[in-house]
Amino acid sequence: MSNQVGSSHRAAPVHTDPEDVSVLTALSALADPVRIQLIRELAGSAEWTRSCGSFDVPVGKAALSHHFSVLRGAGLVEQRDEGPRRVNRLRREEFDARFPGLLDLLLRTDDID
Repeated sequence: MSNQVGSSHRAAPVHTDPEDVSVLTALSALADPVRIQLIRELAGSAEWTRSCGSFDVPVGKAALSHHFSVLRGAGLVEQRDEGPRRVNRLRREEFDARFPGLLDLLLRTDDID
């Protein structure tokens, strides 16, 4: 008998260590405009302050969930649940150690768009 009556639990997000990510996987994850927007917004926010629903992107909830899954799989984003909210952080230091300069290029808005 469960003592969690009335509570719904979702599975904890699975994270990929950036050390286990190929350059092709990283570039593929960063090739989508919605994911670039998510990364840029995370880069400009304090860690663990942005919930998934706080991003102004032109996709529905299911598509947004997919985009975050791709970013987690590429070692770019870490997520954790805080009550009903899933909050995010950009794994900048870890990703930069694996792919030096790649995020810096991506975050330069003057010549990438």
